[in-house]
Amino acid sequence: MEDLPKALTPKQAWQLLQEDPTALLIDIRSTMEYLFVGHPVGAVHVPWIDEPDWTVNPHFVTEIRKLLLGGALCTAENPCTPIILICRSGKRSLEAGKHLIAAGVRNVFHVDEGFEGDLDEHHHRSTLGGWRFHGLPWEQC
Repeated sequence: MEDLPKALTPKQAWQLLQEDPTALLIDIRSTMEYLFVGHPVGAVHVPWIDEPDWTVNPHFVTEIRKLLLGGALCTAENPCTPIILICRSGKRSLEAGKHLIAAGVRNVFHVDEGFEGDLDEHHHRSTLGGWRFHGLPWEQC
């Protein structure tokens, strides 16, 4: 059985960010989504899949490790930095989290509702769930 990132609701992710100043919130959506749809305040952008080719970022794990600044080594005295991944609806963040765990990164979480949540009956997002739906801090360019 493969290891999975721990699922958090948007409110749980926000709470973890407030309680642990070392926690990193990483928005893994495309550059267009990050800039124009909006993103959580304080999120670092590291795309999992991005334009123009829409292929998995071959440097994703390396880019995350750089953000940890050596924090990937976990001990009793120095616990692992929580890594919280967020995408649009929780599907890409789950896959990216699996990839990180397989590469040896620990303490990986993902926001199960994502930034915009699932589609409603009118094919709209941000009406059933997600970071924005719950009124958590966000911004856009």
